[in-house]
Amino acid sequence: MGLVTCGVAVSVDGYVAGPGQSFDTPLGAGGEQLHRWMFEQGDRHPAELRALTSAGAYVMGRNMFTSGRGEWDLDWRGWWGDEPPYHGPVFVLTHFPREPVEMLGGTTFHFVTDGIGSALRQARAAAGDRDVSIAGGAATVNQYLAAGLLDELWLHIAPVVLGSGERLFTDVGDLALEPVEVRGTDLVTHVRYRIGQK
Repeated sequence: MGLVTCGVAVSVDGYVAGPGQSFDTPLGAGGEQLHRWMFEQGDRHPAELRALTSAGAYVMGRNMFTSGRGEWDLDWRGWWGDEPPYHGPVFVLTHFPREPVEMLGGTTFHFVTDGIGSALRQARAAAGDRDVSIAGGAATVNQYLAAGLLDELWLHIAPVVLGSGERLFTDVGDLALEPVEVRGTDLVTHVRYRIGQK
C-alpha cells in the first residue's frame, strides 16, 4: 500500500489561496503568485511537478472542482479543460451526489458524499500499491491533517504574503512534522515533511 501524501503551494503566511475566490478568480486575489514557480521555472523543479501528478488516485474538495455550491451545474466538468493533469481517479468531496465525470487522458472524477474516510478508502482501493494524493484545497487538507491520515506533506512555499484567504493548518492540532528534504529557488522553497504521531 502506498503513502497518503499532499503537495500544496502556500504563501509564507500560510494561505493556499487568496481572498475573494470566485469563478473568475479561482485562486483568489494574488493566489496565482503561489504557482509562478511551476510555469516560469518548471524545468528546475521536475521532481516536485512529477510528484503533484504521479499518484495512483487523488482526493480533493469540491472547490477544487468548481466554485459553485449547492446543486450541480451538470455542464461544468472542472477547471482543467478536457484533459486534466491527474490521469487517474479523483474523488471529490461534496454534499451533493453526481454521476462520475470521465475526461480525456484517463481522469475520472467521482463524487463522494459520505466524508473524508470514505473518499480515502475509495482512493486507496483505486490506487492499489501506488500513493494517494490529497490535492486540496485548504479545508480538505486540514481535515486529513486533523484526522491523522496524512503520511507526508510537501509544502511549496512561495515568497508571497497574501494576508488572508484559505489558510492551511487551521484546527489541525499539534502535528509531529519531520523535515526530510528541503530545496528551492528564488520563487519557491520546497519542504517535504514526514508526519508522525504526537
